[in-house]
Amino acid sequence: MELNEKDAAWVQDILDRVAHKLERVSERSKDKIPYTTVHGVHDDKSGEIGWWTNGFWGGMMWQMYAFTGNESYRKIAEDNERKLDACLMDYGKLDHDNGFKWLPTAVADYRMTKTPASRNRGLLAASNLAGRYNTVGKFIRAWNDWGNEDHRGWAIIDCMMNLPLLYWASEETKDPRFAQIAVSHAYTAKENFIRGDGSANHIVEFDLETGKMVRSYGGQGFGEGSSWTRGQSWALYGFTLSYLHIKDAAFLETAERVANYFIANIPESGLIPVDFRQPMDVDFVDSTAAAIAACGLTELAKLTEGRQSGIYLKAALKMLKTIEEECFRWNELEDNLLIRCSAAYHDREHESVLFLVTQKCYVEGVSGAVKG
Repeated sequence: MELNEKDAAWVQDILDRVAHKLERVSERSKDKIPYTTVHGVHDDKSGEIGWWTNGFWGGMMWQMYAFTGNESYRKIAEDNERKLDACLMDYGKLDHDNGFKWLPTAVADYRMTKTPASRNRGLLAASNLAGRYNTVGKFIRAWNDWGNEDHRGWAIIDCMMNLPLLYWASEETKDPRFAQIAVSHAYTAKENFIRGDGSANHIVEFDLETGKMVRSYGGQGFGEGSSWTRGQSWALYGFTLSYLHIKDAAFLETAERVANYFIANIPESGLIPVDFRQPMDVDFVDSTAAAIAACGLTELAKLTEGRQSGIYLKAALKMLKTIEEECFRWNELEDNLLIRCSAAYHDREHESVLFLVTQKCYVEGVSGAVKG
């Protein structure tokens, strides 16, 4: 299903306005790797080079370069990519989020420029990610140990969005082992993370010796058995992408089940709560969950037909328009684009301010279309 003329014009207007603002913001933040903003000014994660979002800024810049042809965006993206070399050479800073760091940077760069150094970075990151695979439990380990916390048997739903790095590595090298690991992890996630109603666990622990599921954890959601919405969006989008790469019908069915659950729980306001099962008197909102889910639904709409396709696209547009009306900041003196973002339900602070996340760039590099 395609956008009607009115909605297509709205999308183009938003893209043009974002490009206009980012032209100024990127100049101010060209030497940073932003994560959030403080009083309208980007912070800088360059000193914490292993941070999971550190590829997003470079990815945004590649998207803007593809959209505008402005060479300044390309330079900023290349600088971001080179800074991440410090992470690539530090074993303790490499984890399940290698895809988030190097898909929108090195892989996007290589797809556009065929730069050998970028290909090398992407393949090194993919090899490290594949090395986290537990052969008994058939999952990719999440995180590294934090102090006394033992994460050896942990996997998280977020990792579904890192699997495209492995699919790309197989496509690039013609070596099936990367994709085989990705598919194996995705099947484990389908069986152990996605509940019958389409809701998703955030964290699952597996027995290191038998590979059997031990338990789930509430993670960044309200609690065990709840429904952290950003995790729902990772699942929705991640299974859609696995289907696009592998064409396994089981992944499409899972993506649709998660999507149907997500849509059924969208509030009338269109604002997505931090957890679909948070108490009724709690008003925590996460606009990033809405943005990610909208991207996944847009891709899913292309894979379905008729009424179902229309339902997915309508839900995506509802969330995106709500974000634009309620959560965008168009003031060019402020670095951020989004407000009302929450990292986790039990954090002391909510309503964080983030820059716009371009999800298409996370997983596919630059394909010529700017989405977010």
